[in-house]
Amino acid sequence: MLNSKTGIITGSTSGIGSGIARALAQAGCNIVLHGSREQSQVEDVRSGLETEYGITARYYRSDMSKPDEIEKMILDAEKSFGSVDIIVNNAGIQHVAPVDQFPVEKWNAVLSINLTAAFHMIRIATPLMKKNGWGRIVNIASAHALVASPFKSAYVAAKHGLAGLTKTVALELAEQNITCNAVCPGYVKTPLVDGQIASQAKERGITEEEVVRDVLLGAQPTKKFTTVEDLGALVVFLCSEPAGNITGAILPADGGWTAH
Repeated sequence: MLNSKTGIITGSTSGIGSGIARALAQAGCNIVLHGSREQSQVEDVRSGLETEYGITARYYRSDMSKPDEIEKMILDAEKSFGSVDIIVNNAGIQHVAPVDQFPVEKWNAVLSINLTAAFHMIRIATPLMKKNGWGRIVNIASAHALVASPFKSAYVAAKHGLAGLTKTVALELAEQNITCNAVCPGYVKTPLVDGQIASQAKERGITEEEVVRDVLLGAQPTKKFTTVEDLGALVVFLCSEPAGNITGAILPADGGWTAH
């Protein structure tokens, strides 16, 4: 489906990003993995994608708070593969605190990684896509791009901003055969969430099943986690030709959370 295309997925050495990278590789896309780990720590993942799907995969350890490192990753990828066709802005961080106690450095970091980095990725990659007459931009936002939760002022602000950026870019590129959409997951079953379940059960003195049902999935009517495979399949569809007229969409994948 995506043979000969090249996709860059930020924050893709584990969790949601890893699932998206795997789905794109399965669709025939060459993959640029990105993360903060040492090369040796992700070599099994990188080589595994090549072996399993017959594609070529590269890994870049880039600091997403530094525009020059983002630019180097994108331009190196174009040099290696001949094009940059797909970017998936998935890298993100979180900090939770009351707004009047929110550390300024944490606010700046959350906005930098969750929003500004996506701007730089799009800014640098778009001319390459225009040159080739084709491109797909997928921003991994959150249900918090549509609704808010207490104590997450920076994260909610960044994700709402990412939704706005998505719509603006979609309008600007509407006649360039380049789409830009945002996927908004609710709670996704990842190793990170598994750890949160165990810790919250201990802190609250309740069972892990109660944490899942009443705390994490309390706002999701389906009472089911979204999976990384679900999100990978959705991203692959958005990158496909049949999705060529879907752009500027803010797509919830949240079990009905934002339907309230």
